Amino acid sequence: MKSIHAYYEGKVQGVGFRASILSLAKGYEVTGWVKNLPDGRVEVFSTGDEMEIDDFLKEISESHLAGHIENFSTLPGEPEGGLKGFRMIN
Repeated sequence: MKSIHAYYEGKVQGVGFRASILSLAKGYEVTGWVKNLPDGRVEVFSTGDEMEIDDFLKEISESHLAGHIENFSTLPGEPEGGLKGFRMIN
């Protein structure tokens, strides 16, 4: 089991970025959330099998969202207890 925080910079707020990530997550066995950050970035937290997370993040970077992403970084995370499904946080 792996948990990761992914941070996306660019024109990622106000363009349906979080909703698109939520839709993409449905194709993977990951739990987590996506939210806007006050500094203009979008954060994606996901937990699951390492390959599922890697494939999920790869699909984000290769999807129609790629044109909005100027920078991408990740940090390891700790699993959040009781997390079910994938959701959008306001």
